[in-house]
Amino acid sequence: MKRDRRPRLPGRSGIRTIIIIGIVLTLVLFAAMAIMIGYVQFSEKLTAEFEDSAFRIAHLAQTEVNVDRLDDDLSTEGNTIDYRNACSALQKLCDNLNAEFIYVIQPDTTDYAHITFVYNIVNTNSEFDPYGIGYVRDTTNDEYREKYRRLYEGVSDEETVVRDKGYIETGSHITAMIALHGTNGETTGILCVQRQMDTLTAARRDYSRHVIMTTLMWMVVVIGIFFFSLNRGLIRPLIEVKKETERFADEPSLPEPLLSDRIRSKNEIGQLARSVTKMETDTLSYIENLTRVTSEQQRIGTELELAAGIQQGMLNDTFPEHPAFDIFATMDPAKEVGGDFYDFYMIDDDHLALVMADVSGKGVPAALFMTISKILISDTVAMTVLSPSEVLRQVNERICQNNKLDMFVTVWLGILELSTGKLTAANAGHEYPAVQHHGGPFELLRDKHGFVIGGMSGVRYRDYELELEPGDAVFLYTDGIAEAQNAHGELFGTDRMIDALNRQSDADPKEILTHMRDAVDTFVGQAPQFDDMTALCLRYKGASDTSAS
Repeated sequence: MKRDRRPRLPGRSGIRTIIIIGIVLTLVLFAAMAIMIGYVQFSEKLTAEFEDSAFRIAHLAQTEVNVDRLDDDLSTEGNTIDYRNACSALQKLCDNLNAEFIYVIQPDTTDYAHITFVYNIVNTNSEFDPYGIGYVRDTTNDEYREKYRRLYEGVSDEETVVRDKGYIETGSHITAMIALHGTNGETTGILCVQRQMDTLTAARRDYSRHVIMTTLMWMVVVIGIFFFSLNRGLIRPLIEVKKETERFADEPSLPEPLLSDRIRSKNEIGQLARSVTKMETDTLSYIENLTRVTSEQQRIGTELELAAGIQQGMLNDTFPEHPAFDIFATMDPAKEVGGDFYDFYMIDDDHLALVMADVSGKGVPAALFMTISKILISDTVAMTVLSPSEVLRQVNERICQNNKLDMFVTVWLGILELSTGKLTAANAGHEYPAVQHHGGPFELLRDKHGFVIGGMSGVRYRDYELELEPGDAVFLYTDGIAEAQNAHGELFGTDRMIDALNRQSDADPKEILTHMRDAVDTFVGQAPQFDDMTALCLRYKGASDTSAS
């Protein structure tokens, strides 16, 4: 049956729509930036021209005002021929040069909060009425107050105020201010010229309309050119790639002709087509290999499960009810099989051996080395005449004779004399044990470490003794507990371990180990377990009948 080679409409319209939208948004953004920049520059230039023209009018108006007579004009209320002539000249300037207001003021120099009008000329075509001579009003705002201060105190001779935002009673305008200096050099008043900015506003509007229309036409042309080029060189080949990937997902087989033969362009689309063809070829090869490897992995998985079962079977998980002690231990491997191990067993009726060990590495090699180490230690301990240090020495020599992989194991070995509570121990590079005396808290016993087992031959180890009283306890562990990490890379540490022990220090060994594992799991959270975690706890009850079992 011949397959339909037409592109699927959802995919086709989707990619075209995305491209068009992307182009339009890009052009709109570019146009908006160009309009904004042009608008700002245009406004600044036109505003500068309005400012220059306002100052030109102000300097012309200055020639018509007798600055030395401003106080006299106020005292006479303008009833002089000179004042009326000046008003007439200023009116002509205001009308002919298209100014809205020309006025001369004297501010209250105490705080510049009030101004007094000496002249107030209003354009004949304006809808506003002039203030009379001597009229006093509040300063408009702090900006004007600061401008007046600067002019009167000689900081500057010219100031400008531009108001074209928000509510403005007299409309958008620009005001040019110049200081009027008398013949004695002192400032006697301020001459202001206000020009309306209607022309600027109209010019801005025309500029925006023109730029927007031009931009829209340009965008239509660019979109057409882009879409024609993209449709031919990008969209159609991408649709072909999409169709082929969908076909391969439904029917994993090589097509005829290959996608790389149908799309021969040398650009990125051609590279994509060749990559898809390679992906199809590699995937088919992978499926073939996966089928073969899966059966092999299943076999390996089954063997690992058997190995884990054998390893667990080697650990002593029968915890006797003995009148002289209570004991419990756990081992949680980081992988299917691990390298940690613990052991305990009666050497004779009055001596209990305790072992805690950690093999370097993880997985099957560590498990094999663990098996060898465990057997050697138990066989050597069986010779009751040997001390823990001598047991470790002999085991080290035997392992070093044929340790081609340079593996090693840390071991803590102790022998407890049940009738007296004397615990004789030796440490081959293992973690410090934690000991509880007289119902007090657990504390780390920083015993002296010998070298690890399997590191080198000729090493000698040292015994030390502890006197356990009834109720005393010993906690042994591997570094997987203290070095457990949370998602932030923080270690559980021995301080948290001791705190966890002391929260239930009077509990039986099983409860202590359960609480310890809960504390580690709470700290670690969802972070993966990187190392085996093994622990053993023994609580000494006191001397017992040597015939007890």
